[in-house]
Amino acid sequence: MTKENEPRAAGQEPVGVMQRILNKIEVVGNKLPQPVTLFAILIGIVLVLSFVFGKLGVSAEHPSPDIEEPIRAVNLLTADGIQKIMTSMVEVFASFPPLGLVLVVMLGIGVAERSGLIAVALRVFVSKVPNRLITFSIVIAGMFSSVAADAGYVVLIPLGAAIFKGMGRHPLAGLAAAFAGVSGGFGANFVPTGLDPMIAAFTQSASTIMDATYTVNPLSNYYLMAASVPLIGLAGMWVTEKIIVPRLGTYEGETDETYNNAFTPQEKKGLKWAGLAVIAILALIAAAIIPSGGVLRAEDGSLNPFYNSIVPLMFILFFVSGLVYGLVAKTIKGDKDVAKMTAEAMGTMGGYIVLAFVAAHLVQFFIWSNLGSIMAISGAAGLQNIGFTGIPLLVAFILVSSFINLIIGSASAKWAILAPIFVPMLMLMGYSPETTQAAYRIGDSYSNILTPLLPYFPLVIVFAQKYVKDIGIGTIISVMLPYAVAFMIVRIPMFIAWILLNIPLGIEGPIYYP
Repeated sequence: MTKENEPRAAGQEPVGVMQRILNKIEVVGNKLPQPVTLFAILIGIVLVLSFVFGKLGVSAEHPSPDIEEPIRAVNLLTADGIQKIMTSMVEVFASFPPLGLVLVVMLGIGVAERSGLIAVALRVFVSKVPNRLITFSIVIAGMFSSVAADAGYVVLIPLGAAIFKGMGRHPLAGLAAAFAGVSGGFGANFVPTGLDPMIAAFTQSASTIMDATYTVNPLSNYYLMAASVPLIGLAGMWVTEKIIVPRLGTYEGETDETYNNAFTPQEKKGLKWAGLAVIAILALIAAAIIPSGGVLRAEDGSLNPFYNSIVPLMFILFFVSGLVYGLVAKTIKGDKDVAKMTAEAMGTMGGYIVLAFVAAHLVQFFIWSNLGSIMAISGAAGLQNIGFTGIPLLVAFILVSSFINLIIGSASAKWAILAPIFVPMLMLMGYSPETTQAAYRIGDSYSNILTPLLPYFPLVIVFAQKYVKDIGIGTIISVMLPYAVAFMIVRIPMFIAWILLNIPLGIEGPIYYP
C-alpha cells in the first residue's frame, strides 16, 4: 500500500526510526499472498512437515507425569491421514468455533445496523464523549468485551472503525484501537469472565503434582488483571494518537457513512424505545442469573450456563433493540424488511466464510499432526534447561508464552500444555501457582494481535477491507506491532513490581508458595 520509505500519509517523509521500521514491516508483509492463499500455503507446509517429522519419529515427552506415552508427530499424508482429512472436512469447517459465533451475532447486528440503530447510537456516543477520551474509551471497551466471550471481535472492532470514520479520522486507527483492546488486552478486566475459572482449573490440576491439597480460586488473579485495565487503556490511547494516527494520515476513501450531530424526532424516539428494550432484556438476564435458582445457573449455582449463552444473548440484544428502533423510527415497515436486513448481513460475510474454511483446517491440521504441541513443549523445555530462576524465569516464561501464542491461539490449549511443566517447577522455586498463571495470562495477551493464526485475524482483515480494499496482512501487523510492544512494556514491569511489593494477585492469590 505504501512505498518502502514512505509513511501512509501521502507525500510525507518518515518521521523517525519507528515509522521506517513499520514501513519495512508493512512492505514485507504485504508481499505475502492474500490471506486465503497464505492459509492454503501454510496448510501445505503443515502437511509436508507432518510427513517429514512423522518419518523421522520426532516426539516430545508428555508434560503430565501420569502419561508415559510421548507426543509423536503424526504423518497426515498416510492413507489413514488422507481419509481423515477428506471425511472430516465438512465437520471441521462447520465446527470451527468463530464461524458460528460470528454468523449468529451478525444476524442480530444486521438488523441493528440496517435499521439505523447503530449509526444513531454511535453519533450519540461521539457527541457525548469528549474527543480526547474517545480513543481511551474504545480501548477500555475492548477489554470489557471479553465478558461476552469473543463477541468483541465481531461487535467492537467494526464499531471502533465506524466511530473514527464518523469523526472524520482514519477508520483503520479506530479499528486498531478496538482490536488492541479486545485482543491485545485480553484477560484484563474489571469484571470476572468465563476465562477466569477455565484457566484456574488447569492451574489447580497442575499444582496437585506438587501439592495434592492445593486449591486455586478462580479469581486469584483478579486484582492484577483489574489494575491492568487503565494502564493498558492509556498505553493504547498513546500508541493510537502518537503513532498510528500520524502514520495513517488523512483518510481519502469513500464509504456510504455520514456523520452529524443533528437527530430527527423519529431517531430520538426510536433510540429511546430501543434503550428501554435493552434495559428490559438486561433485567431479564439479571433475573436469570442473580437468584440462586435462576434459569441460567447450573445446579451447583455456577454461572456456566450464562457464560455459554453469551452469544445467543448478544444476538437477542442486537436483534430486539434493532427491531424496536426500526419499528418506532419507521425504518422497518414489516417482516420483509427484517428478512432482507438479515440476508444482507449474511451476504457481507462471504469473504469471511471462505477465510474461515481454510483457517479451520489449518488449525485442525496443527492439532492432528501434534506439531503445535511438540513445538510448545520443546520451547518450554528449552527455557527450563537454561537455568533461569526467580523473576528472570517469570519474565522469560512470559516471553515464551507470547511466542507460543503466535502458533497456538487457544488460551486453554496452551495452558493445558504449559501448566504441568511450569506450575510445579516454580512451586519448587517458591512461587505460587497463581503467580505462574498470572505470568502466562500476560504472555498470552499482547501477541494475539500479531499472528495471522488468531482465528479472528481474517475477520479483522475483512473489516479493514471495507475502508481500504487492497489492505494486506503486512499492513495490519505493522499497525498492531506498536500496541503489542507498548502493552508488553507496561505489563511486564507492572507484574515485576507487583511481585517485589508482595501484593496479592487476587482473591486467595498469594505471590509465594511456602
